[in-house]
Amino acid sequence: MTTKDIFVVGGGIGGTMTANNLVAKLYPEIRAGKVRVSLISNDPWHYYKPAFMYVAFGMFYKNELRRPLHTLLKPEVNLLLDQVDGFDFKASRLRTASGKDHHYDYMVVSTGCVPSPERIPGLKEGGDHFYQHDPAMQLYHKLSTIEKGRIFIGVTFPKTPNVPHQCGIAPMETTLMLDDLLRRRGVRDKVEILYTYPTIAQLMRNCLFLQRDVGEVLPALFDSKDIRHQVGFTLERVDADAKVAYSEEGESVEFDILMQTPPIRAVDAVIDSGVSQAPNNEGWLPTDRDTLQLEGFPNVFVMGDTVDLSISKAGGSCHNQSPVICDNIAGLMRIGDTVAVYDGKVQAIAQMGLDAGMPLWYDYDDDVQPIPATKIGGLMRKAFNRGVYWSVARGMI
Repeated sequence: MTTKDIFVVGGGIGGTMTANNLVAKLYPEIRAGKVRVSLISNDPWHYYKPAFMYVAFGMFYKNELRRPLHTLLKPEVNLLLDQVDGFDFKASRLRTASGKDHHYDYMVVSTGCVPSPERIPGLKEGGDHFYQHDPAMQLYHKLSTIEKGRIFIGVTFPKTPNVPHQCGIAPMETTLMLDDLLRRRGVRDKVEILYTYPTIAQLMRNCLFLQRDVGEVLPALFDSKDIRHQVGFTLERVDADAKVAYSEEGESVEFDILMQTPPIRAVDAVIDSGVSQAPNNEGWLPTDRDTLQLEGFPNVFVMGDTVDLSISKAGGSCHNQSPVICDNIAGLMRIGDTVAVYDGKVQAIAQMGLDAGMPLWYDYDDDVQPIPATKIGGLMRKAFNRGVYWSVARGMI
């Protein structure tokens, strides 16, 4: 009897829940020794990455937002702590830093993306972001001590047409959280908040958000909180010494703190595979929007931040992609065909200030319909942050 090997690459939320979901879906085959599920991660820790945003506001600390990866996995998952250095999709093989090659019958690529502020001149030296722990801590020290001046908020989209930046709603969330924080500190009247958006945001132009309905309600919301806002500012370079941000449109803005959503790219091994067709060496893998298979390689599935789809690069996407991938791998194994279709569904609870929250959901066909933020919504988000998330990672929800 030959055992079929399924490899999941990446120990983030997408990879962790999918490894667990595969065990649940294929348990009869696993118990019979016909299938083996392996998860490869280069980190023994699993981080709740959306909580990095809270680190910047002093609401989370490192040991709160991580768990040992092995404690989140079902016992049937074979955990391999190693770095994947190369993908050979044609030969169905993985090359790792330890020198071991692994053959797979099916594979799920869930390797996330990498914030790359160095792709904009001066941004690494002059800007701040909250998409990783250490930069978020650096930003926290600045936000908790600023007494007066201007905090400039900007967004950078990938160069790949119609592909969003990481966690699309995060810049809006942190803008509203910042307003609350400064009011609590008693310095809001001395600190100007300026929220900007680039000229091109996926298919939208000259907007404040990448979806029309949300973008249309933002001006009144920002005006009510004395948050300045500007469309058409696409960051080109930063003078870190002078603290000036320059746009592709020819403008310049002085700042005291620059909170800029940085450029992102795929991990090195994905870029080096040579399969991506994304411009600017961003590395997104060409993914079938319905089945989530890697185009040209039906035994490989892609999810989360690594796809080249127009859907949000966020955990709320992974939550809906994971069962589709598991069903399709089971379908290929059992009846020789894919059986499930991803409709682009994403759900989340947006943090609308330090206490309020707004549930949201959308898919390929329907955009987010904004609803009033409430304290109940904020409690729902807190419940997810503090407990529900870990159940999702374990494949329980």
